[in-house]
Amino acid sequence: MIVYFSGTGNSRYAAALLADRLGDEILDAGTLIKEKKKAELTSEKPWVFVAPTYAWQLPRVFSDLLRNGLFEGSKDAYFVMTCGADIGSPEKELSALCQVKGFAFRGVLEVVMPENYITLFDAPGQEEAARIIAAARPVLEEGARLIGGGESFPERSTGFADKLKSGLINEMFYPVFVKAKAFHVTKDCNGCGLCEKLCPLNNIELEGKEPLWGSRCTQCMACICGCPREAIEYGRRSKGKVRYQCQEYQG
Repeated sequence: MIVYFSGTGNSRYAAALLADRLGDEILDAGTLIKEKKKAELTSEKPWVFVAPTYAWQLPRVFSDLLRNGLFEGSKDAYFVMTCGADIGSPEKELSALCQVKGFAFRGVLEVVMPENYITLFDAPGQEEAARIIAAARPVLEEGARLIGGGESFPERSTGFADKLKSGLINEMFYPVFVKAKAFHVTKDCNGCGLCEKLCPLNNIELEGKEPLWGSRCTQCMACICGCPREAIEYGRRSKGKVRYQCQEYQG
């Protein structure tokens, strides 16, 4: 079974391609998280967990879902992490998670996709995004071949900098950057409420027709990139930036 978490669609795209190639089921973990449901799943095929990279690790909301969930059947676990540049060195934590869950860790696949973290970086334009996605497809195809053949993903070569990013920097990143206080709407907001629906942590509530952000943000970028009027800003950091949402997988 392919279980994925996605804010702007990169990991959804990767999961859909893998599910298509493997003839496997696909499940959006964001729905479980939003509905505050425990994952209680069974699969005789290998588990494939697909997620974006948050500060060179799995998103904590996703790893918490996996840690607290019930996964029966297959004991093989593959991880696919989409990223704007690199995934650092998350293997130690992923292996530890597998040990807790009784999984056999079959490796992690790094898949570079278009940047979406527009509170810090710039997202690419449409043509550049399409080029990046096209370059990612062979990586995903090879990943599907390995999973289908029962082979582990190849071991990755990582250095001190990678371990530092996935370790100390990850620990520092959350308290410093993962906040919602700077989110606000401009006069272009029409109160459609889509941002409230898109938020996987139910962190946005409409007061009248004005969205208000709480303190449970994971900075998945679903709200700011999903607003059809581009009426959501993050302080001054997002002003004038391209909003990015991945195209749907078309086969």
